[in-house]
Amino acid sequence: MTTTTVIESPLGTHHSSSAILTWGIIALLAAGVVYTGVSLYDDLISAPVQSALPYILLGIALLTALAFEMCNGFHDTSNAVATVIYTHSLAPNVAVVWSGMFNFIGVLTSSGLVAFGIISLLPVELILQVGSHAGFAMVFALLIAAIIWNFGTWYLGIPNSSSHSLVGSIIGVGLANQLLSTQSGTSGVDWGQAVGVLKSLLFSPACGFILAALLLLLCKLLIKIPALYTAPVGNTPPPWWIRGLLIFTCTGVSFAHGSNDGQKGMGLIMLILIGTVPTTYALNKSLPDSQIPVFEANSAAVATVVNAKAAGYNVLGNPRPAVTLYVAQHQISEGTYPALAALIDDISAQVKKYGSLSKIPNEVIGNTRNDMYLTSEALRLLVKDKAADLTADDITKLNAYKKSLDDSTKFIPPWVKVAVALALGLGTMIGWKRIVVTVGEKIGKDHLTYAQGASAELVAMGTIAAADMYGLPVSTTHILTSGVAGTMAANGSGLQWGTVKSLALAWILTLPAAIVLSGSLFTLFRWLF
Repeated sequence: MTTTTVIESPLGTHHSSSAILTWGIIALLAAGVVYTGVSLYDDLISAPVQSALPYILLGIALLTALAFEMCNGFHDTSNAVATVIYTHSLAPNVAVVWSGMFNFIGVLTSSGLVAFGIISLLPVELILQVGSHAGFAMVFALLIAAIIWNFGTWYLGIPNSSSHSLVGSIIGVGLANQLLSTQSGTSGVDWGQAVGVLKSLLFSPACGFILAALLLLLCKLLIKIPALYTAPVGNTPPPWWIRGLLIFTCTGVSFAHGSNDGQKGMGLIMLILIGTVPTTYALNKSLPDSQIPVFEANSAAVATVVNAKAAGYNVLGNPRPAVTLYVAQHQISEGTYPALAALIDDISAQVKKYGSLSKIPNEVIGNTRNDMYLTSEALRLLVKDKAADLTADDITKLNAYKKSLDDSTKFIPPWVKVAVALALGLGTMIGWKRIVVTVGEKIGKDHLTYAQGASAELVAMGTIAAADMYGLPVSTTHILTSGVAGTMAANGSGLQWGTVKSLALAWILTLPAAIVLSGSLFTLFRWLF
């Protein structure tokens, strides 16, 4: 005779948020919206444009990007609170607010490496022309495709990776761009960069499953406290030390999620800002003038390396196509080094002429930014290119100059971080329940124990934090849900295979579905625009 364990849901055992908590959240959201709006207004008023169209496009694109981050909150942030809710460590309303607060802090303290790592997957000519019709088609296609897939899986209660869907959308745009264009040198997907990103996304579920299972078994071997391995009794909170551990792991996952996943929206918002209002956002005008001598020194050092490689060759006319061709095809030609040398000289002349990034005239600032970005991407590839035949000292000089270029072009204003954090938090508060129920009730056959919840959260926290250090996007959803499954398997609790199959199916289908959606939308938008 088969017996079935009934998992008691804690979601209906708590009253809704108190009036004080509700009004406190509203006040914080209002303050964040006001700060974001005032900061954006101050930025725009300093360099007004000639027509209303850029402002309209900016507004629509920003709302679309923030809608993507809200869907991210539906999925990934909700995973962070599942274990504390299902072990009765925190009431649902408190857990959601607590998680949202540390997501906010994680977003604000993020480095930006993940943001621009995601952007570098896009075709280089679309990034350089992000303010064109094709550039806007790219931004809207990949955002709308990711939103459609994320919203659909959330509605069905299936935890899905926002990172996975966004990367799939980017690949779809790149492939469609390559198929649609007949121009020589048109790039599609930077597969070298994409493979590294895909590895981090594809292997993270296996890491979550295995490491969480091993951690639970290690705890059982070393920590002989029976209460740690029992399921909650009724609605009684766990002992204070277990409760503290679970709240700590929830806090860590929330912070790590904000510092990693929040950056994906930031990178796209910066593309939107550069495309619509380049005079304000193309270059980092807040970079202190004290950095200019460092920039000039790094420029002079790298010029000696590149000029030596370019000896005997000259570039006639515009050097940008030759460098763009190298970035697109990853193959050094006779024109690569002389064209790169010419770009480095042009950038150096611009910086020396005006003495500060903030003093570069509006009419040339877009070109200067594009030259810097293109040169940075070329250097990123050169230091890894064996055909470049660079010495260790050469690579050091190239990396130092690349950092100076990136400091000038790859920056995120504080208000962008605040806007993304607000969208993540709001998405969590609105849509947390569907995903939390799946993680807490539908993965294992037995109720989540304290040790299982802590093991899954600790692994997720550590994995996401490590990925953030290396600028790799990973999926909070994949790591945590596979971690919960790993602890269930290690504990002998059994898995609900219907849910596991749904999770695996979403994991397998996300990339191809997002690729098809975004590629189709990009083609449609190119035709419409």
